[in-house]
This record gives sequence, C-alpha cells and structure tokens, in this order.
Amino acid sequence: MKAGAQAEQTAAQYLQRHGLQLLQSNYRCRFGEIDLILKDRDTLVFAEVRLRSRSEFGGAAASIDARKQHKLILAAQHYLSSVSPVPPCRFDAILLSSAEGGEGIEWLKNAFQL
Repeated sequence: MKAGAQAEQTAAQYLQRHGLQLLQSNYRCRFGEIDLILKDRDTLVFAEVRLRSRSEFGGAAASIDARKQHKLILAAQHYLSSVSPVPPCRFDAILLSSAEGGEGIEWLKNAFQL
C-alpha cells in the first residue's frame, strides 16, 4: 500500500475511534478530491489528510495553503449539492508524520472556514 493511502486509512481509523462515522473516502469531482467525509454527530466533516515526514517547508499543516483550501471548498460544495437538507459542516486536517501514525496524529478541527 502506498504511503498516502496508508495515511488516509490510519486517519480514518483514528477518527472512527474518536466517534466519527466514515461516510466516504476519496470523494472525487471535477474540482478536486476530499480525502475523507465523515459524520460527527450532526456535523458533516470534510477531512484533509496530510503526511509529511520532514518539516523543512512548514510541515503538514503548511501544505494546506489557500489554493488547496479553495479546491477543497469547491469539492465540498459539489458534494453538498446532492445533500438535503445541508447539515452544519466543517473542515478538519489530520496531520501525520508517518503513514502508520506511530509518532502521533495531530487533529485540527475547523482547520479553515468555508
């Protein structure tokens, strides 16, 4: 399994252990991809998984720049176009320093706003 796919699986398992329900992995549309779509009680969570083993360029969180956020927002809006009624939503970031999450997983809730 490739490191990116392993990181997404590790993140999904981590979030499920914390009570979230996985609805979909790797949602793709013409605007981009959302790694994980989950439900946290009544809130829909769009999760971006980032794996960075080195921090020279700002680490995993810094890689979710304004351009990436814009693509994620467009993809989320595309997903929401088929959801009625639209629930409360948030964007989370799951940051890993290894694909297995062995050195810790950082979960940033509400990493950025719609």
